[in-house]
Amino acid sequence: MLDRPNADSEERVAVLVRRLLAKRAIARVVAADDDLGASGLSSLDIVSLMLSVEAEFGVRIPDRQMTPANFRTIARIDALVRDLLTQR
Repeated sequence: MLDRPNADSEERVAVLVRRLLAKRAIARVVAADDDLGASGLSSLDIVSLMLSVEAEFGVRIPDRQMTPANFRTIARIDALVRDLLTQR
């Protein structure tokens, strides 16, 4: 989990994205509605992001929700996380 467990979920997702970009040596600011693929993340990075989101938020993303559309932007991932958290 991130050092700031009380940070809002969108910021927590943004931190995960920034970490992935940094691993690929991509220095880019990514806004909540920016396309993550266009920002430099590969399909393998997106899979890694899915796993990171599950670990960070303690959720299990159902297979039917592991879609490119749900992981296109930080805002969309945040919406998915919030939905999964309310279903607990």
